[in-house]
Amino acid sequence: MFPSQAAYDRAITVFSPDGRIFQVEYALETVKRGTLSIGALSNHGVVLSAEESFSKFQDKNYSRKLFIIDENIGGVISGYVPDGRVLIDYAREFCQYQRILYDEPPYVEVVARRIGNIKQGYTQQGGIRPFGVSIIFGGLNPDGTPVIFVTDPSGSCIKYSVAAIGSNTDVAIEFIDKHYDQNMSIEDLKILLTAATIVATKKKEEFYIRFLEIDKETRKAKYEDIEKSAEYVNKAIEKYNLT
Repeated sequence: MFPSQAAYDRAITVFSPDGRIFQVEYALETVKRGTLSIGALSNHGVVLSAEESFSKFQDKNYSRKLFIIDENIGGVISGYVPDGRVLIDYAREFCQYQRILYDEPPYVEVVARRIGNIKQGYTQQGGIRPFGVSIIFGGLNPDGTPVIFVTDPSGSCIKYSVAAIGSNTDVAIEFIDKHYDQNMSIEDLKILLTAATIVATKKKEEFYIRFLEIDKETRKAKYEDIEKSAEYVNKAIEKYNLT
C-alpha cells in the first residue's frame, strides 16, 4: 500500500508512485493563476505583452512583468513575480558573459536554456522549492532571426512562434490562431495580442496592457508607453468587432 499524497509533498526529490513531483505541479498551478502574458513573432520582429493591474498611487510606468534582458532580447513573466525578477537578473548577467566571451549579441535559445537549467536544478535538491514562474523569452538572434522560447517551473525550454502563459491561455491561443499571420507588422501584432487578451480576460474597462517589442530593423528592444493601452484596446475592439 502506498503512502498518502501528503507523504510525497514533504520533499521535492521524491517521486510519487505514479511518477509525479507534486511541488513542481503546484508551481505550474501558480503560473496558471497569474495574469495573462503573450509572446508572438512575425517576419518583422517580436512582440511581448502583459496584462497589468495597478493599485492606487502605484507608478504605472514601472513594469513588473516585462523586462529588457539585452539589447536584442526581452522577457515576460507570469506566476510568482519575485521569482521571475530573480531569474531575469540571472539572464541579464548571463547575457553580459556571452557578450564578453563571443563579442556578439547572445542567442535567445542559449539564454532561455540557461534559465531552464537553473529552474530544473531547483526541482532536484532538498530544502528548496521550484521557481513558481514561467518566462517567455523573445528576441532576435545575431543573424536577425526572430525567435521565442518558453521556460516553465519544471525547467523545460520549448520554442514557439506564439506562446501564452498565465490564466486563460487556451482562449487566447484559440483566438490568435484564427487571425495570426507571420507576415503581420509589429503594430498589427500588438493589436492582435490586445484583442486576444480582451477575449481571454473578458475585460474592456479599467484594462491595461503593456508591450515590449524587438523590431527587426532596429534590433533593439523597447517598451511601449502604458498610456497607449487605451488606444490599442479601441483599435482591437474595432478591428476584431469585440462588442
